[in-house]
Amino acid sequence: MDHTYISDLPELVGKEVTLHGWVYNKRSSGKIWFLILRDGTGLTQCVVVKGNVPDEIFELEPDLTQESSVSVVGIVREDKRSIGGFELEIQHIDVHQIVKDYPISKKEHGTAYLMDHRHLWLRSRNQHAILRVRHEIIRAIHDFLDQNGFIQVDTPIFTSNACEGTSTLFKTEYFGRTAYLSQSGQLYNEANAMSVGKTYCFGPTFRAEKSKTRRHLTEFWMMEPEIAYCDLNEDIEWAEKLIVYVIQRILEKCREQFEVLERNTSSLEKVKGNFPRISYTEAVDILNNAGEEFEWGGDFGGRHETIISAQFDQPVVVHRFPAAIKAFYMKRDPEDEKLSLGMDFLAPDGYGEIVGGGQREDDYDTLLRRLKEEDLSEEAFKWYLDLRKYGSVPHAGFGLGLERFVTWMCGLSHLRETIAFPRMIYRLEP
Repeated sequence: MDHTYISDLPELVGKEVTLHGWVYNKRSSGKIWFLILRDGTGLTQCVVVKGNVPDEIFELEPDLTQESSVSVVGIVREDKRSIGGFELEIQHIDVHQIVKDYPISKKEHGTAYLMDHRHLWLRSRNQHAILRVRHEIIRAIHDFLDQNGFIQVDTPIFTSNACEGTSTLFKTEYFGRTAYLSQSGQLYNEANAMSVGKTYCFGPTFRAEKSKTRRHLTEFWMMEPEIAYCDLNEDIEWAEKLIVYVIQRILEKCREQFEVLERNTSSLEKVKGNFPRISYTEAVDILNNAGEEFEWGGDFGGRHETIISAQFDQPVVVHRFPAAIKAFYMKRDPEDEKLSLGMDFLAPDGYGEIVGGGQREDDYDTLLRRLKEEDLSEEAFKWYLDLRKYGSVPHAGFGLGLERFVTWMCGLSHLRETIAFPRMIYRLEP
C-alpha cells in the first residue's frame, strides 16, 4: 500500500502523494470544501474543488463524518495559513468506513464519560499530544543513560517478596505459591549493579494503594537506575543531570505539543541545574513557618510537598528523612542514626515527588537486623542478603515515576491523562 505520512509533507511540495487517515474535521464553502485529515503524525488540510475532481468525489462531503477512515490522493502545496503550513489539493478519495454516531462530539463531556471512552478519547489533539510528549521523555531517558554507560537489565514483574511495604502488594496465585506484582525493580537492580556497575530497569510497577488522589495510579511506569560504588551525593547528581537533560530535550522537541496543550513553558525553562538541597528538618521548618503545623518524624503529603516546593523555582532535593519512615534497605546517616541517607526530588508548581531514592545499606549484619525489626522473612530475602556477603560495596539508586514526570511536563491536573489506559482503584476498563 502506497503510504506517505503527514509529517513527510514538507519534503514533498509539488508531488502527488497518498495519505491514509481519519476525518478530524471538515467545512464547506460552495464549490470548495475542506477536509482536516489526521494520521497519527499530524493534521493537514485537504482541499476539494468542484470541477477538479469527479462529481462523486466532490459529493462525498455530507457523508464524511468525524473519524470516518479514508485514503486521499493529491498534490502537496505549501500554505502557511493552513494547519501545519501545508495542504493537499485533492484528486481522489477512497472511503474505508463511514462512522455513525461517534460517541465523542465537540461538545463538553465529563471526565467519567471520557474515561469510559478512553479508547476513543486518545484520538483527540490533547491526548495525542500528551502521548507524544511521553514518548519523547522515554526516548530522552534511554539516550541519557545509554550515553553515560548505564546498562538496561530487565527485572521481574512476579516477585516473592515486598520492596516498598507489604500493605500495598497485589497478591496472585503462582502454581501453588503466593506471588506479588512488583512494586519496584530496585532490589533486583542492586544485584544487577554488582554485575554491570551502572544499570537501570524501566517498566510497569504496581501499588495497591487505596488512594483516589490526582497523584496516584495502581499501575505506573518507573525508571530505576542503580549504581555500584555510589553514595548519596553522587546519586543526587545523577538524578539532577538526568532531569536537566530530559527537560532540555523536551523543550526542543515538543514545542508543537506544548502549543496544543497551551502549556506555558517558562517555569520549565528555569530548570538549569544546581538544584537547591535542603534537609528533611529544614523542610519541616518551611512548613511550620508557613503556618502548617507539622510534627518532625511524619511523612509529607501532597499539600506539604506543594508548600515546600513553592519556595523554589527549580526542583528541590529533600534529603535525610527520618529512618523510621523509610524502607529497611535505606542506609542510616553515620552522623545521626535517626536519619536515612535518602532523598526526594519535589517538582515546582505543586507537582510533587518526581524522584525518590538514596544509598542502600551495604552491611550484612545491619541489613539482617533491619529485616528482623520489620518482621520480614529472612528466607525470602536470602538472595538479597547474599549481595552483602559476596563483594558488598557502597551503592545507591533512585526511581523516576514516568507518569508524574509527564504530568509536570504537560502541566496536567491528574495522572490519568499521562498513560493510554490508566489503572485506578475505581477503574479497570477499558
